Amino acid sequence: MIATMMIVIAITTGFVALMLFMIGVDLLMLLPIVIGLNLFQWLIGPYIIDAAYRVRPLNQGELPWLEESVRMLSQKSGFKNPPKIMVSEIPLPNAFAYGSPLTGPRVAVTRGLLNSLSVSEVEAVLGHELGHLKHRDVQIMMFLSVLPALVYWVAMSLYYSGVYSGSRRDRGNGGILLLIGMLGMMIYYVLTLLIMGFSRSREYYADYHGSTVSPGGPLSLASALVKISDMNARAPRNVKASMSGYSSFRALLIADPESTAGARAFRGIYDVRALEEFASREISAAESLVEVLSTHPNVVKRVRSLLELHKQLYGGA
Repeated sequence: MIATMMIVIAITTGFVALMLFMIGVDLLMLLPIVIGLNLFQWLIGPYIIDAAYRVRPLNQGELPWLEESVRMLSQKSGFKNPPKIMVSEIPLPNAFAYGSPLTGPRVAVTRGLLNSLSVSEVEAVLGHELGHLKHRDVQIMMFLSVLPALVYWVAMSLYYSGVYSGSRRDRGNGGILLLIGMLGMMIYYVLTLLIMGFSRSREYYADYHGSTVSPGGPLSLASALVKISDMNARAPRNVKASMSGYSSFRALLIADPESTAGARAFRGIYDVRALEEFASREISAAESLVEVLSTHPNVVKRVRSLLELHKQLYGGA
């Protein structure tokens, strides 16, 4: 992950520095604009998420077991104060951690998650989300997202400068600007793929954290992931759109609503044998390609990783 961050920073810095050298200092105006827009988005993002996912604060005493679970998991995670608990009135099971300096840290669970998962599974999911807060993934991903955005703005500025070069004298430079702008867009897509890979790595770390602080351990989190994936697979398109329609926020969720693992009947908490059967499923080439273009690892891979962690922690018991 450190190597990925260094590569992203190096590519961005190199491209922008080259453009400034070739074009002049006018592009420096883009840097504060892009940073300012991303900071503004980060600050007001929680309010947008609340509106998009129909999120509200959990009323005190509404779900005492949930409040107690968050307190217990926060203490195990090393937080001085637990994050604010939020409920999203969406029928699909999912959860996400978010927040900004204006709102403070928040952890949200959907109504579908509360209705379809056991207490042990919900606690494992909450542990995963607390892992994201502990590792400051929201801030890290915000920082990394600024860099491709900067390249994108620079590339688009150069591209359209080349397209609209009117005079004959400017046409030669216009062609160069056009080519550089297209190169910049290619670099933008490469950076986006690198950051998606970085995001997938962060999910594994959050899975590890959730498994080690929740009483149910890796099996409860694996069971929760399978159930969430199964419900997503069988959900009607209009229901799934309530979460998957906001592509900018899908990286926050514990599971991508568009990523499915094949529907199957629920059997309560999955035991080791059932989870091993699920993890043994072959991942197709198409699914591998989808994973490369996703912010989340394939759920089969995540379950395999959790089963391996279970063996390390409990000796296969």
